[in-house]
Amino acid sequence: MKNTVQTPSTPAEVAAERFALRVTARLSSGTAELPYDISERLRASRMQALAKRKIAVPVRRTAPAAVVLGAGGAATLGRGSEGGGWWNALVSAIPLLALVVGLVVINTTQDERSASDVAEVDAALLTDDLPPAAYADPGFVQFLKTSAQSN
Repeated sequence: MKNTVQTPSTPAEVAAERFALRVTARLSSGTAELPYDISERLRASRMQALAKRKIAVPVRRTAPAAVVLGAGGAATLGRGSEGGGWWNALVSAIPLLALVVGLVVINTTQDERSASDVAEVDAALLTDDLPPAAYADPGFVQFLKTSAQSN
């Protein structure tokens, strides 16, 4: 297996490569004092790490993608350093607006349903000839609901 080495192209990559070489030299110098079994395990780990090392390939982006931006220990989704702040804010507000509209519709529907249930019970009370003991019965409302469904 042939290892290919890329030459760093940016100053940050050059600095990172120099740092990696210094760390490698420091780790290698300290292995002389280690026992044989530990140094062999370290050598095997180094070989595995070198085998799994991925060569960084520059990727050309054709469309802006969502980027996770760090903000003091918190991660937020953003679109990088692009402009168009008001347009992004408007597009981001659409899901929130849909949520609020949905909650209002659900609340209105539940209010109408409970009002119609009460109206049915009131209409049944006013139109039927019942003895006064029927109004005190705890199962009376349930009786009215089941009899209204069966009609």
